[in-house]
Amino acid sequence: MEILINNVKYKVVKNIGNAIDTNIIAEYLTDYFDNFDYILGDYAYGKLRLKGFNNKENKNFKPYNDFSKLDDYIKNHCAFGCHYFVISRVKDLK
Repeated sequence: MEILINNVKYKVVKNIGNAIDTNIIAEYLTDYFDNFDYILGDYAYGKLRLKGFNNKENKNFKPYNDFSKLDDYIKNHCAFGCHYFVISRVKDLK
């Protein structure tokens, strides 16, 4: 499934607990996240928190943003049973 946020197309990778609300995400999603391959959004205390992750091939890769460790991050840094989503930017074919 694809969604449109701030005129940018994203692919939904995960949507646990029906967490995607494009209006809320649009408020938090800034150009800071443009260099990430994936964006995790989780809800804590009724607020959306975003975190970027990259594949190892990305020139901006850092070990603390390693997408292969996403499940560990969710387990250790997100509230147990929280609603969350993972999206990835759809690359333009030019």
